[in-house]
Amino acid sequence: MVSKLLKVTNEAGIHARPAAAVVETCSAFKSGVWFVKGDIRANAKSIMNIMLLAAEYGSEILVEAEGTDETEALAAVEKLFAERFRQD
Repeated sequence: MVSKLLKVTNEAGIHARPAAAVVETCSAFKSGVWFVKGDIRANAKSIMNIMLLAAEYGSEILVEAEGTDETEALAAVEKLFAERFRQD
């Protein structure tokens, strides 16, 4: 398993469109990907799970990936965060 703490830097946080981008990105990988915020652990391949995090601007999300392509999956999610979920 690989993991990394990432910060939500887009002003609107992770709302429906960013959540859809997360699901689309994570679903391209065989590995399981989870977002952890506080005591909530969300499957990053489920838009409803991602929405339950209520991740607002400035939130810190622990991203965990486990499986055969875990490193690539984590890198793709990290890029998505860096690009502000393609919202700019």
